[in-house]
Amino acid sequence: MLEKIGGKIWNLLSRFIIFMVNLLLTPFHKKLTDEQAEAFLQFCKFAIVGVTNTLLSYGINIIVLLTCNANGILQKNDIKTYVADTIAFILSVIWSFYWNNRYVFTEDADAKKRVWWKTLLKTYAAYSVTGIGLSFLINRVFVTMLGINEYLVLIIKLVVSVPVNFLINKFWAFKQEKKEES
Repeated sequence: MLEKIGGKIWNLLSRFIIFMVNLLLTPFHKKLTDEQAEAFLQFCKFAIVGVTNTLLSYGINIIVLLTCNANGILQKNDIKTYVADTIAFILSVIWSFYWNNRYVFTEDADAKKRVWWKTLLKTYAAYSVTGIGLSFLINRVFVTMLGINEYLVLIIKLVVSVPVNFLINKFWAFKQEKKEES
């Protein structure tokens, strides 16, 4: 039941997005080809999953911090935030994996044959690279070295990390391994 509703929502959203993009392209006498539309939709779906993932992560962080504060658990703020971040990261990547596996990276005919746990581990690796590694690098360059405002750098991190994360997930984490024929 929930799967049918989710499928219908993705379908309606997809049609709406393509309609809006084609509407924006009309003054230029352009229209997306079916292939371009499919690639663009896949990225949009990935971005939507990312937004829900961010909201979920934020919510989990708040719940963990409130729970710790209410119960006097983990009195040191730095440890408390590390624990909250870790729990949020673990759960939000599972969330992201589920939706990306189910609705975003489904173009392969063999997508249903993926080894789920390998793909999940690769997903954790991809989010670690972009969410931790790339984020640290961007902070180091833009905030520390160039002195750009940290709030502005949050936007730069999104602009850089979302496409990089998409490419890593599309071409590595969710890519079906080809079996060699003997």
